Amino acid sequence: MNLSKLFDHMRWADAAVLEALRPANPPAKALEVYAHILGAEHVWLARLQQRQPKHAVWPALDVDQCAALAAENGKEYQAYIESVSPAGLVAEIPYTNSAGQSFRSRVDDILTHVALHGCYHRGQVASILRAGGMKPAPTDYIGFVRGVPAATRSA
Repeated sequence: MNLSKLFDHMRWADAAVLEALRPANPPAKALEVYAHILGAEHVWLARLQQRQPKHAVWPALDVDQCAALAAENGKEYQAYIESVSPAGLVAEIPYTNSAGQSFRSRVDDILTHVALHGCYHRGQVASILRAGGMKPAPTDYIGFVRGVPAATRSA
């Protein structure tokens, strides 16, 4: 798995969703879920770095705050991915989740979770926007790698 490409997709997809939320007054639920994507990315990175997060898993953020956190997350994940060694990817790290439960997980499993978690919730944001009459951002991975959005169902 090419982690660098996977997290390039994360940054690209986060930015695309942000741009879909910016032009209008998005449904509150769409912004809430988008902020959760960013909050979770932030919290998982803090766990990987064994530091305290500055944001909650479900932060209350406006669009501009989301933009700042998306930029911060993208920059910090890029630096982390570039610095982690193959041995570091299989290392286990201890952390406590938001419910207070303690776990140990492999770094590569955490990174896979972060990437998949964002995809799941970006789909929710797209559904919320579509239901509100707005046009969601196409964020499929294949669209990212080939530079052309995936086909959509007509009508």
